[in-house]
Amino acid sequence: MNNALLYLTTVVIWGSTWIAIKFQLGAVSPMVSIAHRSFLAASLIFIFLLLSRRLSPLSPANHVWVALQGLCLFSGNYLFIYPATEHLASGLVAVVFSTMVVLNMLNGALFLGLPLNRLVALGALVGLLGMVGVFLPELSRFHLSDASFRALLLCFAGTFCASLGNIFAARNSRHGLPVLVCNAWGMLYGALALYAAALLSGTPITVDWRADYLISLAYLAVFGSVVAFWAYVTLIGNIGPDRAAYSSLLFPVVALLISTLVEGYQWTLLGLGGFVLVLLGNWLVMRQRPA
Repeated sequence: MNNALLYLTTVVIWGSTWIAIKFQLGAVSPMVSIAHRSFLAASLIFIFLLLSRRLSPLSPANHVWVALQGLCLFSGNYLFIYPATEHLASGLVAVVFSTMVVLNMLNGALFLGLPLNRLVALGALVGLLGMVGVFLPELSRFHLSDASFRALLLCFAGTFCASLGNIFAARNSRHGLPVLVCNAWGMLYGALALYAAALLSGTPITVDWRADYLISLAYLAVFGSVVAFWAYVTLIGNIGPDRAAYSSLLFPVVALLISTLVEGYQWTLLGLGGFVLVLLGNWLVMRQRPA
């Protein structure tokens, strides 16, 4: 039940963050907005850890591993994916990012020695087919121009980077490092990396002081980063990176369900069939107990 609650928390929060992200676009560069989000989230976690006296020290070697987790999971992946979204439909980005389920299985076997589970692999395949069905109208409009092809490569690179972040998180969990401590330092390292990238690229580091930007930033930092990443990284330690990554197939579908209520999104028969496949794949994946 604990894992089910963590899983549900991750899926529901990340499935709803797209509403807040809309208010982040415009005056401030996405790279800088993500840096603000990570820095604010890290600051909140550090304050909580200090007040609760749970800020345990990390060895220099573990700081390196936590920094790698932060750079891959909290910042580096965004540096690839955000530019890709300028040339790719959101549905295609969601489908490409969902391949992290497969990447986590392969990277987990390669770097952590985790066994490749056939039932989990089958569930991932069924879920990916469902995702294609849900977003097929957007996928059918894709044209392989030079800009689109480069964007597609960037999206795959960002997904692979995020998968490596999952593997680093699993490694840190295996070594008994506290999730919140790792997330606090990782988000801080990730934010600093994004600020450095902004400075090097000449991107202005600014803040939009309008209420809708600040409120959405607070939501993304508190719920989208502090709560959701705590639940997700804890889930990685509990059930493994392959099964935890299945949430990447579910939260785009949750976003569409919310869009149905908020924006009047119209489902097609193929989309409904794809949604059923995603749920079926999830059932197959979550039936398997971690090794």
